[in-house]
Parts: sequence; C-alpha cells; structure tokens
Amino acid sequence: MIGIFDSGIGGLTVVKAVFQQLPDYEIVYFGDTARTPYGTKSPATIIDYAIQDTEFLLSKGVKIVVVACNTASSVATEALRDRFTGIPIFEVVTPAVVKVTQVTKNYNVGIIGTRATINSNIYNKKIKDLYADIKVFSNACPLLVPLVEEGWLKRRETKMILKKYLYPLKRKQIDTLVLGCTHYPLLKDIIQAKMGKRVKIVDSSAETAVYIKNYLTEHPEIDVILKRGNNNQFYVSDFTPTFAEIAKKILGRPIHLLLA
Repeated sequence: MIGIFDSGIGGLTVVKAVFQQLPDYEIVYFGDTARTPYGTKSPATIIDYAIQDTEFLLSKGVKIVVVACNTASSVATEALRDRFTGIPIFEVVTPAVVKVTQVTKNYNVGIIGTRATINSNIYNKKIKDLYADIKVFSNACPLLVPLVEEGWLKRRETKMILKKYLYPLKRKQIDTLVLGCTHYPLLKDIIQAKMGKRVKIVDSSAETAVYIKNYLTEHPEIDVILKRGNNNQFYVSDFTPTFAEIAKKILGRPIHLLLA
C-alpha cells in the first residue's frame, strides 16, 4: 500500500492525482485534522508531527510514504529519511521544482505557501541548484489553509485575500507560479484568474503523482510489493464538519472516514 499524510484535507489532492496515475494501487491516507495547520508551527513541532504521522501509516502496513504536505516536506523530509531508513519517502517539493525548470520562459518564478514553507527557503534553494539563473519570488499565504479547511473555496472573502497575496508576485512579472501547498489546488481556478492566462500554474500534487509513477517504473522491486485493490483507507485525527463534504468534491465520490 501507498501511505499518504497531510496536515488536513489538502493531501487529498495528491490522493486524487495518484488515483489518476496509479489507479490499481491501494492507498492509506491520514489527515491530521486535529492539529492543522502545520504551517504556523515551529520546525521542531512539524518534525515531531511528521514522525508520528509516518509511524501511524507504517503501522497500517504501507510500503512507501508520501509527505503530501509542503510544510512537512520542506521542514521534516531529512529527519524522516534519517529515522525511517529502508522506506522510500517522497516529498512534494522536488517534483514541482523540476517542473518549474521545464516550463518557465522568462526565468521569473513565484512561490506561494505556508509561512513555514516560505521561511524554509526550500523552493529557492532547490530551484537555484537546478538552474541558477532563475529568479524566485515568494509570498507566504497563512490564511489560505484555514479557508480551504473551512470549505470557503468560492467565498468573496477568499477571493479578496488571494488578490492581496498574489499582487506582489504579479508585479514581479512572473510567468510561472508554484502552488507550494497541497491545499492550494482547490483554489487553482481562482488563482489562475487572478494571475492571468499567461502564467503557468505548477501543481505540486499532480507533479508528485507523476514522479511516484516514474519511480515505481524504475524500481520494480518496490512496485511488486505494493498491494493492489480497492481497499483504500482514509483516516483523520479529528472529525470536522467540512472534511467529508470537501473530500467528496476532490475525489468525485464519498469516502468512509476512520478516526485514527
């Protein structure tokens, strides 16, 4: 089984993308709804949460782990790989960074994410490692995750807040914008409208699913031990009123939620 965790509901955008790329594989998902958002927490706390999330997924028998949270990917990936040796651990930053270097034309790239992700400077570092000439402009958007978790996807207030967050990046004449949080694809249409058609939106969720598929093709010894079937499991650390409703919108079908 493929294990996927996030601070809340946003990681289901990764689940959806994995279903599209690897439809026959069983998934165990954990959304840490009791402690969301991660982006406002200290690095030490984020690492602690990520370790607990990974341990929970491993207890369910998963053979690979996907950190479907940009905040945890930015802060905790190294700690997870040091602690859980022998388990392939995927994060959502690297696949998006690779895509950025492929699609930007004017080498002006924007990143939006949680405060912890932006403060980690991980996107800037990884992009510069691959292509030093690219200019990276970042903006933290701390209000977006709570708005998504609340289900305020099309509210006027959300659109106003997005406009304020995106304006500094529009002024930089970027041609590529990375959605540096797996919650943000749920706002992709609004973000695209605010940025304009000429700006390419890079969705870290979609790119991660492609990355995992390619990895399994190149590592048949891992692929062969992954369970196939329809027994997908969706766990949360707390039942929230909007989770099931938004999950149905993301995945296109209702899911049965289990309390971890």
